[in-house]
Amino acid sequence: MPILDRPLIAWTAVLYLLGMVGIGLWAARRTRSPRDFFIAGQSLGLLVTGLATMSAAFSGFVFVGGPGLTYRMGTSSFLICASVGFTPALLCWTVGRRLRRLAAGADVLTLSDVVLARWGDRRAAGLTAVAVLLGSVAYLGAQIQAVGVVLEAVFGAREWLGALGLPAMMLVGVAVVAAYSVAGGMVAGVYTDLVQGLLMMVAALGVFAAAVGAGGGMERIVESVAASERFGPGFLDPTAGVPLWTALGFFFVFSIGTLGQPQMLHKFFMLKDPRALRWMPLVLGGSQTVCLLLWVGLGLTVPALVASGALPPLASPDEATPAFLLAFAPDWLAGLAFAGLLAAVMSTADSFLNLAAAALVRDLPRALGREPRDEVGRGRWAVAALAIGAAVTAWLYGDLVALLGTFAFGTLAAALAPAMGIGLAWDRVSGRTIALSIACGLGIHLALELAGRLGALPAELDGVLPSALALGTSLLVLLGAGWLESPNPRGA
Repeated sequence: MPILDRPLIAWTAVLYLLGMVGIGLWAARRTRSPRDFFIAGQSLGLLVTGLATMSAAFSGFVFVGGPGLTYRMGTSSFLICASVGFTPALLCWTVGRRLRRLAAGADVLTLSDVVLARWGDRRAAGLTAVAVLLGSVAYLGAQIQAVGVVLEAVFGAREWLGALGLPAMMLVGVAVVAAYSVAGGMVAGVYTDLVQGLLMMVAALGVFAAAVGAGGGMERIVESVAASERFGPGFLDPTAGVPLWTALGFFFVFSIGTLGQPQMLHKFFMLKDPRALRWMPLVLGGSQTVCLLLWVGLGLTVPALVASGALPPLASPDEATPAFLLAFAPDWLAGLAFAGLLAAVMSTADSFLNLAAAALVRDLPRALGREPRDEVGRGRWAVAALAIGAAVTAWLYGDLVALLGTFAFGTLAAALAPAMGIGLAWDRVSGRTIALSIACGLGIHLALELAGRLGALPAELDGVLPSALALGTSLLVLLGAGWLESPNPRGA
């Protein structure tokens, strides 16, 4: 799409990007200490914290990767988000309460600090930092890949740059996210998340309504998909698009695994009044449900439009969202939706940049027995370096946004969910057990993913989600070793 043909869409994206940089420059004046840079001074209210948590959790994975994954595998992809009905309450009323309590009574800015405060074990703290660093870089890669897809569509970069269009737009996205994250740290992150969360919900509602209208209503959409040779009735069966074990693995990892996602857990450190946790599931779950309307709406409508011939077959499944917006949405809605897509991507990207930077400049040195120096200054340099590293990771991975996002989510879930979900609450769990659980989850997941990429997985594991197997093993290791331990006097 030539940029001059529909300038409203392009100018909306430009103004949005400039606005995010402006928030970063404003936040830089309020960032004076490591507590400001990494947890926004622990000064946030219910609405800001709830929307920032949603924005950090829902990203390019949902707005770009979700419809693309549905286009490839059918409604099996919906099992990824099926647990949204109970995970907000599980997250806030169990892990959230304990994390906020620890943050109030100790120098706790990161999950690695939580491990040190709870168990005093540097090995476990170091492994936590490694897991956060690896998962964050992979998740960042997914966001950068998603922002490249969106900007390439908005500015028609493929027409004037050819094969260099996507990497060029990825670099633009990296530059903007790094600019406001370097300047304002987590202060910039949470306030951009607030703006972006509101924008994401408005965009999701608008796109869902437009999608249902373009498809002729939900009944006709379903009929078109079911009757097509390209998709067929199996597309609508959640257990038909992938093997049964894969479907069950999706639900397991994206429900229990939520308890190990630092981009969400980190927000509990920032909450000013812990009593707000009583109502936070309502804010978090309600906003998540609204945003998922875009995934469901486009996930069903785009295949229906392709099946009816109203939309050409997609060159890549990740083009589902941009292709629909450019072909069927009016300019004002397309501009709003593209800004919402960028918001979804960048809200998560800035969270992971700050998490990874904290792991590098604060957590790993402390795990090695060294007190970090100039955390804010070094954190800013780390943010810039990590943004570049994540862009390279996304380019080398070379697959769907949702698949890279699934790998990142699975890495963090397998390593950290048992430790945060059960370890914090059970006084029989020691630091040694936590270290063993994290090492097993992280090692098994990375080994299985590498074997899968090399085509070396045993036939017996065909259809088994690597992250599900790794999370299950990590959970069993923690439970088994915990029963053999004596009660831990440092229980929280």
